[in-house]
Amino acid sequence: MTSAELAKPSRKQRVRTLWISDVHLGTRDCQAEHLSQFLKGYHADKVYLVGDIIDGWKLRGGMYWPQAHTNVIRRLLTMSKRGTEVIYVTGNHDEFLRRYSKLILGNIQLVDEAVHVTADGRHLLVIHGDQFDVITRYHRWLAFLGDSAYEFTLTLNRWLNHWRARYGYGYWSLSAYLKHKVKTAVSFISDFEEAIAHECVKRELHGVVCGHIHHAEIRKVGGVDYLNCGDWVESCTALIEHWDGTIELYRLADAQEAQLKAVKMAEPA
Repeated sequence: MTSAELAKPSRKQRVRTLWISDVHLGTRDCQAEHLSQFLKGYHADKVYLVGDIIDGWKLRGGMYWPQAHTNVIRRLLTMSKRGTEVIYVTGNHDEFLRRYSKLILGNIQLVDEAVHVTADGRHLLVIHGDQFDVITRYHRWLAFLGDSAYEFTLTLNRWLNHWRARYGYGYWSLSAYLKHKVKTAVSFISDFEEAIAHECVKRELHGVVCGHIHHAEIRKVGGVDYLNCGDWVESCTALIEHWDGTIELYRLADAQEAQLKAVKMAEPA
């Protein structure tokens, strides 16, 4: 069984909502195969694409679009055709789409932000989050510079995981590890979380679902629910709302570990 096959549940699961962000289609580090397998495993009433799904920044410098990236788009279109409402929330890497905000094509909507009402009655702001990143808003040259350094780290990450896979080890994100070890990065994440939580308080909302910083998390910040989808470049994470309104953080690495254990237990002694 391949690692991509381990990304999906053993059978299709019916859920209320899926949130994914920061897929970065059009880049070499996009984990498109894993995402396609993940999406195949669920039937959802709604799917929120919480920004940076297509990496317009990268595509400006040259075209990179393998079949696996097309497969993600096809999977989402198939879900839409079968009744899933797909809500595309624009981000900074796909900001070229913001000129088309409020566009509706069948079951697909394009918006800059949305408010989602959970099954248990919570009102959640759904927004990419770049609006609360001081560097992205006011120092774009720094954002582009940081993006180049980040890309170099991801290249190292790709080679590391190539060799880990050859020797039977699971996926591990070097870039995520370095990010959480660097004090300034930890401070940036904290500032971002506090700023976006403050916006929820101002709007009298119960919480927020966002992306942007590639750090998946569910926790309370400033008295509101802070839920970050993470990404499909480093950590391969998503948020899942079940029918009672509870929201689960999905991690590919955890799913692979659980399924490998199940396979081993099923093997004859």
